[in-house]
Amino acid sequence: MTEITRDVVVVGAGAAGLTAAHELKKAGLSVAVLEARDRVGGRLWTDVIDGAMLEIGGQWVSPDQQALIDTVAELGLETFSRYREGDSVYVGPDGVAHRFTGELFPVSPETEKVIAEITERLDAMVAEIDPDRPWAHERAAEWDSVSWDAWLRAQTDDDEAVRNLAFATGSAMLTKPTHSFSLLQSLLMAASAGSYSHLVDADFILDKRVVGGLQQVPLLLAERLGDDVFLNQPVRTLEWSDAGVTAIADGITVHARQAVLALAPVLYNRISFVPAMPRFQHQMHQHLSMGFVIKVHAVYDRPFWREQGLSGTAFSPYELSHEAYDNTNHEDERGTLVGFVSDQHADDVFLLSAEERKERILESLSHYYGPEAKNPIVYYESDWGSEEWTRGAYAASFDLGGLHRYGSELRTPVGPIRFACSDLAGAGYQHVDGAIRMGRLVAQQILEENRT
Repeated sequence: MTEITRDVVVVGAGAAGLTAAHELKKAGLSVAVLEARDRVGGRLWTDVIDGAMLEIGGQWVSPDQQALIDTVAELGLETFSRYREGDSVYVGPDGVAHRFTGELFPVSPETEKVIAEITERLDAMVAEIDPDRPWAHERAAEWDSVSWDAWLRAQTDDDEAVRNLAFATGSAMLTKPTHSFSLLQSLLMAASAGSYSHLVDADFILDKRVVGGLQQVPLLLAERLGDDVFLNQPVRTLEWSDAGVTAIADGITVHARQAVLALAPVLYNRISFVPAMPRFQHQMHQHLSMGFVIKVHAVYDRPFWREQGLSGTAFSPYELSHEAYDNTNHEDERGTLVGFVSDQHADDVFLLSAEERKERILESLSHYYGPEAKNPIVYYESDWGSEEWTRGAYAASFDLGGLHRYGSELRTPVGPIRFACSDLAGAGYQHVDGAIRMGRLVAQQILEENRT
């Protein structure tokens, strides 16, 4: 067992942990980053599957994600815009694929009016929410005690309107059934992107990609840290006191003055804390859970949908794949579609055989793009739920009532231990941008403590 001493030990080599370590090292502190996996990046992962480069994890950059935009530029990476020329497709309750342009789905005038009115109401509510302190709103307890689905159904009896309003923060972002999380949690999701309208605007939220894949951000940060990053080192025990911490991993022990836990809060229980974490922390972590979404990659010999005048953008709250996009790589002659199967639908299809699951998912994609979608040359499912060191996707969120009850303690240090993760972010919540913001925040706090 190797033993080393550092100023700060960082647990987790995702964007948050590597950002924190990089900032601390730049400022002159010594660091060690311990990562359980055999790679850096956490929920960012670019890999080559059957000859196709696929972004298995997070990949998009939106205009409001300034922390990520600045980091991408500082690392010398290039971006390209998501392909979006042509018509989008919406499948409604009639099961028919309707082509449309713009942001509004081709629903009836009555349903469109309801969606517009409730969206305006939601934007006004979101404007009152501080994404860093949603629990501080005067109606936080009330909004946290009603589910997102129940609140929407109290606004209208138009089921199609409810389904279209619900999926932006449900299937598309928190990736949980809409009855399982609160209105307040939904408002936080929207506030983290600036507004509810931003969240439902695919051209905004899914704007650009990084040439070569977004995992290059943590890869390049790790390069700058060099030998201070230790892979295949899951931390089993974290001993802590006012005097400092000792992180005991499989092959290395790190003694440090301070620690940063830069991993999803659902994984804290994989570490034995000595002494135990405070009672409130134990309770809080039991009310946080990961959502679940399957990211489906289908690669074709060419982007055939463009020949039909389609952008590749598709939506339906009635389809197994509730949304899909043109995900063709930069300057690639082949065409790639990415689709998403979320929450209960994702649970259900994993009860099927792999072949039947593939058939069902491709059948759903064909409802948007036609029968050619059933015959990709490469097919791959990003199954983060089976990842030992992730256990779901995209991020952790609270159950009903949990955000108001526990949220204020999410980032509160425990002795020399600080917490940094996109799941804890306000702006950029559950995005790489939020991870970078949290990494910078804890680094700044540690540096301020060391100056006093």
